[in-house]
Amino acid sequence: MSAPTSLTSSPVQLHAIDGPGQPTPSAELEELYRGFEKELLVPLWTEIGDLMPAHPQSKAQPHLWHWDNLLPLAQRAGELVPVGRGGERRAIALANPSLGGRPFASPTLWAAIQYLMPGEDAPEHRHTQNAFRFVVEGEGVWTVVGRDPVAMRRGDFLPQAGWNWHAHHNATDHPMAWIDGLDIPFQYTGETQFFEFGREDISDGERVTPDRSRAERLWGHPGMRPVGVEAPAGGTPLLAYRWENTNRALGDQLALEAEGFPGVVEPGHAAVRFTNPATGSDVLPTIRTEFHRVLSGAETAPRHEVGSSVYQVFDGSGTVTVGTERWTVTRGDMFVVPSWQPLSVRSEAGATDSDSGALDLFRFSDAPIFEALNLHRTHVGGTNQ
Repeated sequence: MSAPTSLTSSPVQLHAIDGPGQPTPSAELEELYRGFEKELLVPLWTEIGDLMPAHPQSKAQPHLWHWDNLLPLAQRAGELVPVGRGGERRAIALANPSLGGRPFASPTLWAAIQYLMPGEDAPEHRHTQNAFRFVVEGEGVWTVVGRDPVAMRRGDFLPQAGWNWHAHHNATDHPMAWIDGLDIPFQYTGETQFFEFGREDISDGERVTPDRSRAERLWGHPGMRPVGVEAPAGGTPLLAYRWENTNRALGDQLALEAEGFPGVVEPGHAAVRFTNPATGSDVLPTIRTEFHRVLSGAETAPRHEVGSSVYQVFDGSGTVTVGTERWTVTRGDMFVVPSWQPLSVRSEAGATDSDSGALDLFRFSDAPIFEALNLHRTHVGGTNQ
């Protein structure tokens, strides 16, 4: 397909070209193409290179957002932009530079920094989009999911399946920021989304600040599930995965490696996946979430994967290579890995920039979507392009 050669009201624009796999241009072929345009038809032979490439060709591009640039802008938004009906959330989305200015980190994933001022409430609502919150620094906000107050602290991962009522309240005298991840672009493209306003205000009983939510008291015991209640459909019933458990799991993997036992992904690279305690599956039907720890001096093998990922540096520093892009990253920085772009990470963390002495990375991806459709594929090492 090429630029139109004549004015027409049809959105289909075809032009005969002399090239490999194309029919020989002629007046008769041009006449055929005008008939196709009139009837809104597109022949596969003009499109196959775009529609059926040898491997995924993402419309997104690798990109890095620096936390030191994001946080001051969120703080300024806190001073200027109210939270309430209409805007609903003071959430500022990452826009991939190749996606036309849409607030999408990738064609399937949304990532945003959200900011709540002291004493503020983000009003209750629900939506079909699956969501989570991840805290890279700070504490003091409680998210209230299904009237269950859940504390948010540094390193905590808080998933929330679609169509659950939720609100937030800041119970402290200082602001707090965190990142949101949702499948908004996926549902937007599929035209499946619903949204509904909830109550204007949460109750006094929901303004309490318990150390553990009801969901954690039921579902937060390793290897055990309650017998007296059924897990809700649609996603994990556990509303908070606490940093102390994640940190211990990663540390234990690396300690076992040092003792000569298996457990790590590759030398110096530990990883855990957050799972639904009722089913063992991913926490959300469209989003996979993981935590990775790379020891200082270690480098991961290049990895290609169908589908896209967004990473946030939780701790440490290092060098990240995505496709032809190469960046130095530090705490809070976020980057996107488009479909089938190779990713490798080298840890340069030390005692001055990392509590663990390693590069810690939080990751979320759209892998469950493509696994369900039997379209997921990975390749580690080499280029395979």
